[in-house]
Amino acid sequence: MPNIKGLSHVAIAVPDLEAAAQALAAKLGINAGPIKENPQQGVRLSYVDLGNARIELIQPISPDSPIAKFLERNPAGGLHHVCFNTEDLDVALAAVTQAGVRQAGKAGLNVHGDRIAFLNPKDVLGALVELEEKHE
Repeated sequence: MPNIKGLSHVAIAVPDLEAAAQALAAKLGINAGPIKENPQQGVRLSYVDLGNARIELIQPISPDSPIAKFLERNPAGGLHHVCFNTEDLDVALAAVTQAGVRQAGKAGLNVHGDRIAFLNPKDVLGALVELEEKHE
C-alpha cells in the first residue's frame, strides 16, 4: 500500500495570485500566507493554512508550466490537483505502480524541499493526484 498519511493540500490554479488571495480573504475570511516561487515547476504559490489541510493557490511564471497550460483551457482558473502525504515516496510510487497507476512526469521537489510526484489522472478517478513525502 502507498502509505497515505493524510491530505496535504488542494491546489487551485489562478491567473492572478494576489487577486485570488484578496478574493479568499474578502469572501471567505481566510488569509493566504507569503508568496513563494518554485522555478522547477514554473509557478508562484501561496498557501492558506486551515490547520488540518491547506489550499495552495498557484500561478504560472513561465508559459511552458503545466499550470499555464491548465489556464489556457480554464482561463478563470480552477481546481488543479489534490495532494496526499506519504512517509516514503519511493514505497508509495512502487505500490501505486503495482496497482496499475502511472506516474505523470518525473518526481521533483516542492517549494519546501519535500519530494513530490504526480499520478496520471486517467488512473485515479480522473483527478490529478500529487504525492508528497512528509516526515513528522
